[in-house]
Amino acid sequence: MFRAVRLSAGNPPESILFSNIPDFLQDPSGFLWVSLESPSNEEMESVLSGVFNFHPLTIEDCQSTGYQTPKVDDYDSYIFIIANAIHPESGLKNLETRELNIYLGQNYLVTCYTDPAMPCIQTVWNRLPRDARFAERGTDALCHAVLDALVDEYMPLLDKMDEEIEWLEDLVLENPETSTLERLLSLKHTVMSLRRVINPLRELVNRLCRNEFPQIDRQSQIYFRDVYDHLVRIQEMSESIRDIVSGAVDIYLNSTSLRLNVVMKALTVVSTIFLPLTFLAGVYGMNFKYFPELNWWFSYPALWFIFLLIVLGMLYFFKKRGWF
Repeated sequence: MFRAVRLSAGNPPESILFSNIPDFLQDPSGFLWVSLESPSNEEMESVLSGVFNFHPLTIEDCQSTGYQTPKVDDYDSYIFIIANAIHPESGLKNLETRELNIYLGQNYLVTCYTDPAMPCIQTVWNRLPRDARFAERGTDALCHAVLDALVDEYMPLLDKMDEEIEWLEDLVLENPETSTLERLLSLKHTVMSLRRVINPLRELVNRLCRNEFPQIDRQSQIYFRDVYDHLVRIQEMSESIRDIVSGAVDIYLNSTSLRLNVVMKALTVVSTIFLPLTFLAGVYGMNFKYFPELNWWFSYPALWFIFLLIVLGMLYFFKKRGWF
């Protein structure tokens, strides 16, 4: 027999008959799933400690509001799992995760989270009425379904990252701007945050794949390996995106340096051309009384002819050397 119970915030344990859970757990043929959804600390204590008698350290982890690294702890009769699900509103500029706590026993599964909603839990809950395999295979199959749905939620974000980096690459080559660099750095920060979550989550699932915990049979280990493969693919995609972002940043910096070099080259050419002109203008602008050339009627047009000859000559020289 399979039974699933949801405890929402403000819904007291008495209203869903938690008193008969110990008797239900004594039945080796029965399976139980209890989902604690946004419970208060008192409700957590009442169910996790009063009903299931879980270790106080695990309850403290459930009540913690800060970020916790994904992990799995063995407590002999059950294992305690902390996994991080992606926030539905997470975007490319910021990555937010939600903590999901899982207790997996031989014939029970307890999930606990303090956020208003957990899409992966809702996904599995909606599958219960039409999928009889959960009742046949047991709570380890439920645990796999929850973690599988949790991992699948990361894929749309990676697809968005892939599309974003392709667009930014083209933008960097066509018209690199400061706003482009800001988006590249923001995307790189999101990728690094994603990798900090995926790496320990992958190691967690890897432990579940091995014959390490008696709560997970060999048949379910095969399904957990599939989740592990998905995490490996996510990690490889995140590393690929990180490398592409780093390359795009380098391209941006090289492009801006190249544009600056072009500008500096143009300014240098102009300054070099005006150097001899400034010298001649400075010589004939000195306030000496005797300048023989000043009395010649063709001095002024001759000086302009010399100016023009110098400019054309230097431009020809620069062009021949390939400086512009």
